[in-house]
Amino acid sequence: MSQSLPKEAANAHIQSEKIWTKDFSLIVFSNFFIFLGFQMTLPTLPLFVEELGGNDQLIGLVVGIFTFSALVMRPFAGKALETKGRRFVFITGLAIFILSVATYGLVHSLFFLFIMRVVQGIGWGYSTTASGTIATDLIPANKRGEGMGYYGLSGNIALAFGPTLGLALAGKISFTQLFLICALLGLVSIILASFIRYKKIEPITVAHKKWDLFEKTAIPPSLLLFFITVTFGGIASFLPIYALQKGVSGIEWYFLLYALALLVSRTFAGRLYDRKGHRAVYIPGTLLIIIAMVLLAWLPNSYLLYSAGILYGLGFGTVQPALQAWSVKESPPHRRGMANATFFSFFDLGVGIGAICFGQIAHLFGYSSIYLVSAVSVFISILIYMIILRSSRA
Repeated sequence: MSQSLPKEAANAHIQSEKIWTKDFSLIVFSNFFIFLGFQMTLPTLPLFVEELGGNDQLIGLVVGIFTFSALVMRPFAGKALETKGRRFVFITGLAIFILSVATYGLVHSLFFLFIMRVVQGIGWGYSTTASGTIATDLIPANKRGEGMGYYGLSGNIALAFGPTLGLALAGKISFTQLFLICALLGLVSIILASFIRYKKIEPITVAHKKWDLFEKTAIPPSLLLFFITVTFGGIASFLPIYALQKGVSGIEWYFLLYALALLVSRTFAGRLYDRKGHRAVYIPGTLLIIIAMVLLAWLPNSYLLYSAGILYGLGFGTVQPALQAWSVKESPPHRRGMANATFFSFFDLGVGIGAICFGQIAHLFGYSSIYLVSAVSVFISILIYMIILRSSRA
């Protein structure tokens, strides 16, 4: 009897150190399906806007209104995660997302598309803030960088197939049918989510401020992320149209190679962060992104398009999970939901501002200027990072 207790304790410790538990697998697959449905709409919505009579500026607004809607909701989602629980926020967000995407097929005017994009942003803000927090709950603290890297793979694999699949289907079926398929993928996600054993809400003795919108310890890494995801707004909104204008084929391969490069970087970047911290991954990752943006601004042929996709995937896949792990690491345990909300709020803000501003930039100066400005944005993030490092040593 005396020997069994240490063995049971050892087994419990081993179990607590495992990343790939049943619940973690469920959140990974649930995240995969909702991201797959989302990524299928990403390159096809600009085409849908064009079909409805929209121009470059309206395409930017359609993308931007979604991200700003998600941005507004994330602080409320973060607070709800700590008060109403993970299950409520996640399932509610998924349900709103599914209904909004399914409704796209019934839209016949840009006005109603804007409205449904706002609704979709609400669902996206709730569901993605919740899923990141749920994953954080399930990963052992000393393996958080590695675990968040694996969790991020679900979105990356969806990215590998989603845009390519969406563009392929857009040429063969109607937009109504395409958006219904995306909604069905969201339904699979919500079914998987219903089987997860969620962390119970713990009584919090810390008083809540009335305007509690951000977790201050998560702001430095989130601010860095903002200047990086600005680039994503330009890629998601305008790269398919830009490549078509330049006569460069293979945009589907760009997204596939980008996602495969993300997969590769996730296999080592998270572990590197766990061992050596963000200093080992941030500068190399951002430099790769800058090179990718310069190549896109040039874009003479398909080979450089593919090269840009690989470099961007390696860079973003190295930097993003490290920044997310950093933002959660510095926050108190009862503020993880708000830390994730802060992180993804800056993510959305970067994509939204990028999409809207780049729509105007493309209209005035052409598509290539989008990616030069993007390179400058990432360079600014490096300067801010150096300031953060210097202040932390002071």
